[in-house]
Order: sequence, then structure tokens, then C-alpha cells
Amino acid sequence: MSQTTNSILMIRPVAFRMNEQTAVNNYYQKVLDGLSPETVNEKAQKEFDDFVVKLRKAGVNVVVVDDTVEPNTPDSLFPNNWISFHENGDVVLYPMFAENRRAERREDILDQLEDEGFEINEIMDYTSAEEDNIFLEGTGSLLLDRENGKAYCALSPRAEEELMIEFCEDFELSPIIFEAYHTVNGERKLIYHTNVMMCLGDTFAVICADCIDDKKERKMVLDSLKGDEKEVILITEEQVNNFAGNMLEVKGKNDERFLVMSESAYKSLTKKQIGQLEAHVEIIHSSLDTIEACGGGSARCMMAEIFLPRN
Repeated sequence: MSQTTNSILMIRPVAFRMNEQTAVNNYYQKVLDGLSPETVNEKAQKEFDDFVVKLRKAGVNVVVVDDTVEPNTPDSLFPNNWISFHENGDVVLYPMFAENRRAERREDILDQLEDEGFEINEIMDYTSAEEDNIFLEGTGSLLLDRENGKAYCALSPRAEEELMIEFCEDFELSPIIFEAYHTVNGERKLIYHTNVMMCLGDTFAVICADCIDDKKERKMVLDSLKGDEKEVILITEEQVNNFAGNMLEVKGKNDERFLVMSESAYKSLTKKQIGQLEAHVEIIHSSLDTIEACGGGSARCMMAEIFLPRN
């Protein structure tokens, strides 16, 4: 099993805006005053297009699918929450917390991937859990260490423990479960997605250990990463607020390894941290300010990794 892939699915927004249904527990979202919805969407589209250009220049195979105007899906550019693609040809569909995000699931996207030469064998569908208000939001909630057979998950209203364990049983992964917090208006609140405070690379991990308030849980997570001989690069909660945890390692041309992040994430890193990362990978960063502010997600959330076999 490889940890990184050369192929990425990205959804180009057509009506991007702040999603009021996700704002109830995504404290990274902000209202951009004085900007019309059209301007917000235009800015997001420009950020998206510039980002895709940078990825393709590095030799990443980016499959871009346009969002549709109807149904109204303001968060469609974060596809990694509703779908994941696996080396055995499995496609997984996940139960989503926000009702208007459930409409992001589109069968025609699977048809398009098959047209691109990817092979789909089976669809594993966990979405019926939505009827019981149980959620697990894809590789936002789950950090998969494919190589070492583990899945890391910070529990939250969007990541339910029993369903996470069921997923791990189905995919023969060891669950590593903890709670991660950040300070919101002086209170410790659960972080909505694991991939905001943690990133798993091939030979390294970026994590805000300070977000794991329980010392035993913190030790367990760090021991697990070190036990797999990953260099652990610690980031601060302030850096998490700049989306420095929301990064993804991808492969470019000739299997060259890149770490993809936003410009705000990159600017928040210290010289030492950049040096630690560059010992493993080359860094790609792109401005995603509008997307981060309105969407409360960043570079990692915009990329659904495609591990499917090719015909």
C-alpha cells in the first residue's frame, strides 16, 4: 500500500459561499463583510484555478470536475469529506453532518473517473448512518496511514466512534482514536476535522500535540507515529488557526514528493519547521484566503486522493 498518490480529484466551485449549516461547529469559518456572493465565488474560483495550475506544473494528475448550480452545494470544493478511493478499487461514500453537503455526492463523478481510465470495483456506502444522526466525514475525519494499516481519528460531532471502528474493521485498519480541542472565545471546543490539526506524510507527520488535551491520548498518538519511524514535526495552535495542519503529500512527475498547503499555512511556519519538512519533500503553497475564510477548510480538504487501479 502506498501512502501517497499522483492523482487527485478536485471540484471547481460555481456558487461558493460561507455555509451556515457547517458554521455551527466549524469555528474556522468567517463572514467576509462587504463582499457580494458573486465576488466571493469569483475569488474562490481564481484561487482554485491558480492552485490547480501549480499542482499540474509539478506533474500531479488533477482531475477537475465542475460543480453544478443545482442543487445548492456551497462546500462542494471539499470533496474529501464525502468520498475516498482505495487501491483495491473500492470507493467509499460517507455520512455528512450538514444536510446541504449530502447533495455533493454525485454518481456522474464516478462515471467521469472511469472515463479517465480508473477502475471502480465496489462502492462501500455508509451514508444510511445519516438517518441516525451518525457521521464520519471521510478523510477530513480519518487520517489513513495506508502503509502501516492505521486510521487516526479525532472524535467530534462529525466523527462518531462506533462508525469509525466499523470502517476500520471493514478496511482492516487499527483505529487510533482521541479528542482534539482548540480554544474558541476562551473555551476548549472539539476540532471538527482531524485533518485540521494533523497531516501524515510518507516519512513524517505534522501534528499539533497541544490540541490533544488528554496526556495519555497525546502520548498514544505520538508513540504510534514514532513507532512507525515518522519524524514528528510539532505545530502550535496558532499555526493550526492558519491551516498549517491541513496539508497533503502528493506525488508529481517521476514520483517526486510534494507537500501541498496554503500560503497562510506556509507563512505561519518557522524557518526550522520549513527546514524539517524540506528534508522530506518539496513544498507547494498557494493563496486560498477566501476559501479558508468562508469555507473554514484549506488545501488538504480540496483534494480527494485517487488510489484506484487503472485499466
